[in-house]
Amino acid sequence: MEKTFAIIKPDAVSKGYTGEIISRIEKKGFKISAMKKIKMDKKTAESFYAVHKEKPFFEALTTFMSSGPAVVMVLEKENAIAEWRELMGATNPEDAEENTLRKDFGKNIDNNAVHGSDAPETADIETRFFFADIECV
Repeated sequence: MEKTFAIIKPDAVSKGYTGEIISRIEKKGFKISAMKKIKMDKKTAESFYAVHKEKPFFEALTTFMSSGPAVVMVLEKENAIAEWRELMGATNPEDAEENTLRKDFGKNIDNNAVHGSDAPETADIETRFFFADIECV
């Protein structure tokens, strides 16, 4: 079983899409081994997205991610990273395929409903940022 890290972002949470997104995750065969609702402050968002610090979108991203509650999760499945990224869809909802989370729940490239790790190493780092080992079952 492969693990990946996922976030239901503040835009999707504020619009009441959390339950539907979780339902779609489970219908695709993912096991949710950890999940909690959080509210990142600006400093936490900046730390989490530190890899993007020099990019022009960093300020907007960290402001957005600290703007309201989000749901963080650890998902498990064979090929979890690739399958989660497929379910999410393209970063820009306008480019995402039909029936992907970003196409259905995202507004634009900045408010695109969900986040997912892009590699096993990233998934491990991102998971450990938000969860202690005891929280992952």
